[in-house]
Amino acid sequence: MAMEKLFKDEATEEKGGRARMASFVGAMAIADLVKTTLGPKGMDKILQSTGRGHSVTVTNDGATILKSLHIDNPAAKVLVDISKVQDDEVGDGTTSVVVLAGELLREAEKLVATNIHPMTIISGYRMAAECARNALLQRVVDNKEDAEKFKSDLMKIAMTTLSSKILSQDKEHFAKLAVDAVMRLKGSTNLEAIQIIKKPGGSLKDSFLDEGFILDKKIGVGQPKRIENAKILVANTAMDTDKVKIYGARVRVDSMSRVAEIEGAEKDKMREKVQKIIAHGINCFVNRQLIYNFPEELFADAGVLAIEHADFDGIERLALVTGGEIASTFDNPESVKLGHCKLIEEIMIGEDKLIHFSGVEMGQACTIVLRGASFHVLDEAERSLHDALCVLSQTVNDSRVLLGGGWPEMVMAKAVDELARKTPGKKSHAIEAFSRALVAIPTTIADNAGLDSAELISQLRAEHHKEGSTAGIDVISASVGDMAERGICESFKVKQAVLLSATEAAEMILRVDEIITCAPRKREDRM
Repeated sequence: MAMEKLFKDEATEEKGGRARMASFVGAMAIADLVKTTLGPKGMDKILQSTGRGHSVTVTNDGATILKSLHIDNPAAKVLVDISKVQDDEVGDGTTSVVVLAGELLREAEKLVATNIHPMTIISGYRMAAECARNALLQRVVDNKEDAEKFKSDLMKIAMTTLSSKILSQDKEHFAKLAVDAVMRLKGSTNLEAIQIIKKPGGSLKDSFLDEGFILDKKIGVGQPKRIENAKILVANTAMDTDKVKIYGARVRVDSMSRVAEIEGAEKDKMREKVQKIIAHGINCFVNRQLIYNFPEELFADAGVLAIEHADFDGIERLALVTGGEIASTFDNPESVKLGHCKLIEEIMIGEDKLIHFSGVEMGQACTIVLRGASFHVLDEAERSLHDALCVLSQTVNDSRVLLGGGWPEMVMAKAVDELARKTPGKKSHAIEAFSRALVAIPTTIADNAGLDSAELISQLRAEHHKEGSTAGIDVISASVGDMAERGICESFKVKQAVLLSATEAAEMILRVDEIITCAPRKREDRM
């Protein structure tokens, strides 16, 4: 019993088989949870928070679903992490990564049950992953040289990414938006230059892409409504100093006229500041904080457009896009970089007035305005569009493209199977298991569409035994179809990330042989 007292009271440990069992079960449960969102016929989940207001999210994005879950199981947390990383790294494939890792563990469990050591399984998985990656590398298509073809590749990838999301009905429209937006970036993966504004009303089809920058603010009273060749000063400074700003300061005066003097002095101070700002030779002043009526009047008299309360995201992006810097002191005008744009005007979208900056310095910038029936639809549309933008910007950098629809998995599975036949020893079991896990992705796509997956997958496997086959699962016609004809494409980078992250996560969970849970802290009675 001496061993028992090693840990504090109530700390628990699970050893060997039980620990591995717990981690397998947790990981598989997570995989089954997001499994149904995979593929073009995948369903959405509603996530309702228990906090104030019971906010509801409707989503199809694996990472969003897993991020919102509070999970106790340590192994499940590993899977949640890989989906997050996949989301940050390439933006799409968040569900696939979890499903693949879950399947690898499911296969591993069977192998462990037949007394194969986890390390053997891991080394087999390693070999298999390497082999699968090489199989993909041999089959990639790269159309970087041919601009037309490359653009159509991008369109196909965007449409494939969007087809499992809420935007699948208008996927051509949105794919075009996404491709245009990414092509403007000219190869940088900085998605901050693409601003997404959500305005409820209208339908998803009314969404559009606008070159330039839209600030979600109104233009102040009595100020010019449009300015050409604008010089913009972006600032973060207090424009409300027409009262004493020392808290708890008591000013004793002996007559009313003195109060007027103090007020006059403050007004002069403010006027000075405004004149300093106007001395920069600007005709548009954007401030992050509020601007009082008095300075606003002064700006209006000088014919300067003053915009107050541009929130932080707004002004950072505005500074980035117009090529200015955010200033907070105005004593030496020559050191401040001003932003420029050709035209500032007020536009209406739906009910709201917005300020539109067009012809900005940074040609990359553009704004996508999403319209939709309700906030939930808009949020989900934004997430889907963000996925598409991430994938496209990655593809512009690494222009290798694969076919989609379960085709890459079958190609990998075939190569891995061949490797298993050549490999002697127990590792071959693990390698074979890896190929079975890969096939699970097309199987799931078929299952979610309510098709007979066993039948389809066996047909697909037969097709793939012919050299250079392009067969995949065509969910729409419910049969094995030609992916090249259908134009279903995926980015190589996404697939590679899915493959490697899933293998590493499965490996990490396989290595576990003991789970030690810390004892909960006791609340002390403060009475």
